[in-house]
Amino acid sequence: MPDNVSDKPLFSAKLLTPPRLADTVSEAIATALFDGRITPGDELPSEGEIAREFGVSKPIAREALRQLSGVGLIQTQRGKVARATAITGEPLDRIYGYAVRSSLARLREANEMRHLFETGIARLAAERRAEKGVAEMHEAVREMREGVGKPEIFIEADIAFHLGMAEATGNTMIRMQAEGMRSVQREVSELFSRRSNRSPTDWDATVVRHEDLFAAIRDGDGAKAVEMIDRHYEAADIASFEVAGDMDGDDA
Repeated sequence: MPDNVSDKPLFSAKLLTPPRLADTVSEAIATALFDGRITPGDELPSEGEIAREFGVSKPIAREALRQLSGVGLIQTQRGKVARATAITGEPLDRIYGYAVRSSLARLREANEMRHLFETGIARLAAERRAEKGVAEMHEAVREMREGVGKPEIFIEADIAFHLGMAEATGNTMIRMQAEGMRSVQREVSELFSRRSNRSPTDWDATVVRHEDLFAAIRDGDGAKAVEMIDRHYEAADIASFEVAGDMDGDDA
């Protein structure tokens, strides 16, 4: 070996750890779920059939199914065949729910994330205007108007509006992420809607902001839609956190 050759190894990268068999099996099944070969409500093959299909042991097949059940892609019951479930953001929603209820700081962080996320959603929704989502937004605005002064109705309509906006992008992954943030929106919407000093003018202004946002998306005006998202957060959510801050101070 030449004197000027360093002792440094020729190949510095380490070999990747081979994937666990259960991970490989669960990913293959998940792919079938996402590409529609297995649809919500369908029965999955038994553990034994999965084991034979992939050439693995039954415990490996069982672990793969456990992984899929843990993230909400399938439903399992002892003694019964597993079934595919609808692919939603529910598992993420549970995580965010724990977080935002743990402290005001986490709620503020989550809502900041939601603001950034919905800015992009509004722009894309205005560009694509997927029919189902636009219809959902339209119906939600109507329900918000009818729910003025009735927090229970208003909050559900508010959540439906923002899910409809995500649906209007025509992007499945965006829809799932929006579903995953329902807990964040619910916490903020409840704070805002249940303020003791909320006047009829406040209620009406909130509905008008949503009506203007809907109109911008319906008309394909992405810049206006983003502007309305910013106004929404500046007005509605700032007021909510003022209430939350008072509550936080009372607890100190």
